[in-house]
Amino acid sequence: MRICSFLPSATETLFALGLGDSIAGVTYECDYPAEARLKPVVVFSNLQPALLEREIHREVKESSATGRSLYRLDAEKLRALAPDLIITQDLCQVCAASPNDLAAVLAGLTPRPEVLCLNSYTVAEVLKDVLKVGIATGHAVEAQQLVARLKGQINEAGSKRSADPPRVLCLEWLDPPFVAGHWVPEMVALAGGIDVLGKVGEHGREIDWKTITASDPDVILAMPCGFHTQEVEAELKKVPFPAEWNALRAVRNDRVFAVDASSYFSRPGPRIAEGITVLAGLFGRLQKLVPA
Repeated sequence: MRICSFLPSATETLFALGLGDSIAGVTYECDYPAEARLKPVVVFSNLQPALLEREIHREVKESSATGRSLYRLDAEKLRALAPDLIITQDLCQVCAASPNDLAAVLAGLTPRPEVLCLNSYTVAEVLKDVLKVGIATGHAVEAQQLVARLKGQINEAGSKRSADPPRVLCLEWLDPPFVAGHWVPEMVALAGGIDVLGKVGEHGREIDWKTITASDPDVILAMPCGFHTQEVEAELKKVPFPAEWNALRAVRNDRVFAVDASSYFSRPGPRIAEGITVLAGLFGRLQKLVPA
């Protein structure tokens, strides 16, 4: 089977199921495991490189208003790869290429490949999507085994929860601020925290600074979508935060943490279990510290 993955999370799932050799094409964002970087890229971003967060936000809004896609498919390369299966999503037009991006290209593919659309909103749905990929690729048993391991890892992280859970603000974008949604608030809860503004299973949303101030979190997790840790750390230094930011208790107490969004939080794949473990470890360490 020849598979093209239009989702970094699906690419990770395919490799985790032992299907690395079957992957014929990926997106420009597929960077894990390292072998994924060696695969032909068939999906590219239409955004200019090195934009500031506010500039990216403006481009996204304009694209949405005009119906212009944020992604470009290399139809000629896709046709040459002749995939049997394409894995895509319809959860977020910003996060990855969608069936709308694929529709015109599919008409020119002969034979027409199967299309598997993954749309996870919760942790349970992420695990179900792993099973869907297993079934679609003839690796159902391996998928069941992978899901069992991930559930065990999640349960292990949850067993270390404190009786005094930290109140956590998860920012999936910093300028302007957006709170994280979908599976992230659930990850926080499974790790032993309380997400003060995010809602499980709902889209992340833009939030005003008055609401952020009123939430008064103990901890702030900076996790701009698509950013790795070092990139998040750089963003925290250059984003022009307002005075309300510096007045937040979490900021004053030095409890703002840059986390690896791309690896553990913005991709609904196998590594969300590791993300929950990361959060559980962070929350556990914080419990041992005396607030300033």
